[in-house]
Amino acid sequence: MTNFPAPAALLYPLFEMNHTASQPFRLMADASLSFWQNAFNPFKNSLFAKQTSAALTMFERATRRYAKPSFAIAETQVDGRGFVVEEQIAWQSPFCHLLHFAKVGLNSKQPKLLLVAPMSGHYATLLRDTVKSMLPHFDCYVTDWQDAREIAKSAGPFDLDDYTDTIITILHHLGERAHVMAVCQPSVPVLAAVALMSAKNDKLAPLAMVLMGGPIDTRKSPTAVNKLARDKPIEWFRQNVTMEVTGAHAGAGRAVYPGFMQLSGFLSMNAERHLKAHRDLYHDLIDGEDVSAEKHRHFYDEYMAVMDLTAEFYLQTVERVFMHHDLPNGTYAYRGFKVAPEKISTTALLTIEGERDDISGLGQTEAAHALCSAIPPAMKKHHLQLGVGHYGVFSGSKYRAQVAPMIVEFLSQQKS
Repeated sequence: MTNFPAPAALLYPLFEMNHTASQPFRLMADASLSFWQNAFNPFKNSLFAKQTSAALTMFERATRRYAKPSFAIAETQVDGRGFVVEEQIAWQSPFCHLLHFAKVGLNSKQPKLLLVAPMSGHYATLLRDTVKSMLPHFDCYVTDWQDAREIAKSAGPFDLDDYTDTIITILHHLGERAHVMAVCQPSVPVLAAVALMSAKNDKLAPLAMVLMGGPIDTRKSPTAVNKLARDKPIEWFRQNVTMEVTGAHAGAGRAVYPGFMQLSGFLSMNAERHLKAHRDLYHDLIDGEDVSAEKHRHFYDEYMAVMDLTAEFYLQTVERVFMHHDLPNGTYAYRGFKVAPEKISTTALLTIEGERDDISGLGQTEAAHALCSAIPPAMKKHHLQLGVGHYGVFSGSKYRAQVAPMIVEFLSQQKS
């Protein structure tokens, strides 16, 4: 009997084939755009030209592969003085680059802050707003997780324990007691890393730990994401959403959870809102609403840029965090050793949630306080930000006006 590949195994090559097949049409669309938008075209400002240009733009954006965005943080202010910011790689492994946002010419020493970006499909640049708000007050480092599709299979696997190892290694690399901030998914491995360091009386255990919109206890206020993990066995995820990289990528043959599947999940959660946003872009292009159109482009250039995750990391996260609730159940283990958050006593804890968060429900992050029972009450704080969803916890106007100042104040109170 012939063994045919499972349907999921065909998705990756089909996705690659579709992208390649549409390339000539994207080139034709670009050429047509150049014609209709040419300053010397006498029909450039006609309604037909504007409608055609808008349609071609929408086609190009719908079929392109969005490149990894850049942080593009050129400068910052410290005590009213401007400083040029240089983005440097301070440490690296095949799976993570540690970015340092160095302030050129700043002589005074600032506390170090490690921002652990989520490895959940989007790039670390999603934290651009977070980094900008922290730069005036801290010496900032960010985990820039690498796209698994571009990591050679020979580099080996990368699972949830490897993620925890990376965090501990980076905290040691920083060489002093730093603050650590986890946004969404890394809240669990960051809490595990701090617990492991605390249990060993590690002198470099963080001064403070900030957990933002993270799935510490997904039994509380379960969202659509949590319910999917609850209703399906782990084998379903293994067979239906993990597959091997194909095509001309360095990671060909590596088992991954593809970024395009994660993106489709994000889009489907708020499908009507995304469809409306793209309809609005089409009309903005026709009407010459350049500011509104550029705002749309900026958001979706970031939102549509996705990366693949290693299959072992994804499956372990689904099983241990969302299915078995290992951390709140007291069964979370790291390489066979029990992780004990109750061992944390000298690291301050700040948790932050969004009132309208549809990814990490209310109470899921706050649950860390009960687990970290040895931290003195004076070193704990929980903040519920009203009027924001998941992304509003770490970016946007309310984050900048209310959340960021509160974080700075809390961290500034923690001394070694």
